[in-house]
Amino acid sequence: MWFMMMNTQVTQAQRISGSSTLKIDDNLDERIFSIGQLEFFEDTTNALVFDDIIQPDFQENFKIRPSFNKNKFDINHTYWVKLSIDKTPESSKKWLMEFYDQTIDVVEVYAPDGEGGFEEIIMGDAIPFDSRNFSHKNFELFIHNNSEGISNYYVKIQSHQKADIRIAIRSVNRFIYYALNEYFAYGVFYGMILIIGLYNLLVYTVIREIKYLYYTFYLISVGIYALSVDGIAFQYLWPNFPKWNQIANGVFSYSIVLWAILFSIKFLNTRFRSPKIHQALIVILIIKSIIFLIGLFWDPKLFEIKYYDIIPFFFIFIASVYIWSRGYKVARFFVIAYGVLFIGVVVKVLVNAAIIPHMTLVYYSLHLAFLVEMLLLTFALGDRIQILKDNRDRAMRRTIRQMEDNFALKEKVNKELELKVSERTKELAHKNKLLEDYNQQLTEKDEEIKRINSLLDRDNWKLKSSIKESFQARLSNKLLSFEEFQRIFPDQSACLRYLEEFKWGQGYECRHCGNTKSSKGPKLFTRRCSKCGHIDSVTAGTIFHGVKFPLEKAFYIAYELIANTEKRTLEQLAELLDLRKNTVWNFRKKTRQNIEAHNIEHPHWDDILLIMPKGEFR
Repeated sequence: MWFMMMNTQVTQAQRISGSSTLKIDDNLDERIFSIGQLEFFEDTTNALVFDDIIQPDFQENFKIRPSFNKNKFDINHTYWVKLSIDKTPESSKKWLMEFYDQTIDVVEVYAPDGEGGFEEIIMGDAIPFDSRNFSHKNFELFIHNNSEGISNYYVKIQSHQKADIRIAIRSVNRFIYYALNEYFAYGVFYGMILIIGLYNLLVYTVIREIKYLYYTFYLISVGIYALSVDGIAFQYLWPNFPKWNQIANGVFSYSIVLWAILFSIKFLNTRFRSPKIHQALIVILIIKSIIFLIGLFWDPKLFEIKYYDIIPFFFIFIASVYIWSRGYKVARFFVIAYGVLFIGVVVKVLVNAAIIPHMTLVYYSLHLAFLVEMLLLTFALGDRIQILKDNRDRAMRRTIRQMEDNFALKEKVNKELELKVSERTKELAHKNKLLEDYNQQLTEKDEEIKRINSLLDRDNWKLKSSIKESFQARLSNKLLSFEEFQRIFPDQSACLRYLEEFKWGQGYECRHCGNTKSSKGPKLFTRRCSKCGHIDSVTAGTIFHGVKFPLEKAFYIAYELIANTEKRTLEQLAELLDLRKNTVWNFRKKTRQNIEAHNIEHPHWDDILLIMPKGEFR
């Protein structure tokens, strides 16, 4: 990885100007050629084969084009590269050729076999990993250095992504040294991603905040994307699935954007702190999703890193700066983290477009940015917890102070209340004494009033008894007017009470079994026989049983038949009682028939109450 910088000793003086011929020399462990230093031919027809390009008259087509770079690579064309190696058989080292770009689909190397012919070696990320000569993320092949002279190596390159054609000639010792250091650096990098991811996953299982789960998925996406870019994923995760290897970069780069936006939305709380920024992030995510689907099903070229890949990270960075500026202290590490990541993405895009010249540190700028960003975001999550804890502690301290103030205020109020209660108690005690004195006086007055009322009640009772006896006498003598009759029987209850007294005042006797003991019936003015259980009402056995109009009016109709007052006509009586003529006529007829049935010549009021009805009145 970036450790390669310490051991890359290629200088401009070591390169042969204007030629891609390399002299094998034990004093130099490696030589690296960029596409601008190599002789190559761009086959726009894609029709040339190896037999065509090795013809003597075709060799003049191989030219060095110093201005050519990765950004000018045409994915629709085939590139033929010619590399001449001046071999040195007396060299004590083993040598190999290496291709750095692990994303090249097919690399066909035609190497001299030492017998005047060529050996075809096929490599690339579209070829199963197990077919490689070296189990390494890059493409390598041995250089046979057993004969003197210049040998020409021809390389055919095809790729659906812009390829960075860079060839290194290095000794095996140098290769082992750099490969071990590089894999060690990868182990540190991916180990940190794994540890930070597991840490955040554990935090999520404890506090159940979804932002930690989003961040864990983000870290996983970053890790697998970096594995794909470095070629490590093809080596260890899906070595037998080259088709998946063609789209893995695009899939996981989209996954990074997806989880980065979701995590940012939750961490920055954009829904409430800035609804417009929230909506903008959602729109960016939708657009990115559409581009991803188009690249997945129609145009894989969209999976390459483009200028527009800067937009999501730039907008997240701007959003975090805005929300931080609005006083959200939690976002401070977040701003720095995405600022670093934004710079790393910008550098990666510029390198991919060949605007910035290739260097090891620049090439791994995105890895470094991811690493710093992960650490800063982890600090941001921890800082968020610390800030929230400090806010909670401050709120708790304010609450405690408020409770202390409230308690002091409560004590003060209680003392004031106790004083007022004491004063009020004394006042009430004095008033209670006055009330007791007044009450004593009222009691004495009440006793006097009771004595006077007793005398008045007795006189009133005598007067009422005299009046009632007078009315009763007049009732028996058939001399009551309608108004006087109403005073004795003002309503149905008075009539029922009168019948109850008349019927059972001297004792109860069951009409069925003759039993003289009874209890109260289920309704008022009824009795239940204690022997046979028969329920008897006060109207049962009288002509008033079952009448469908007010009982006091039935009483007067019956009384009017025997009264010595002036007889009213049927119409007058119906109008007086507010009844229909048929009702008055029917009850009068029923009463008269029952009187005649009992052969009573001069009936009295008591006779009316005693006569047994011949039938019920309807």
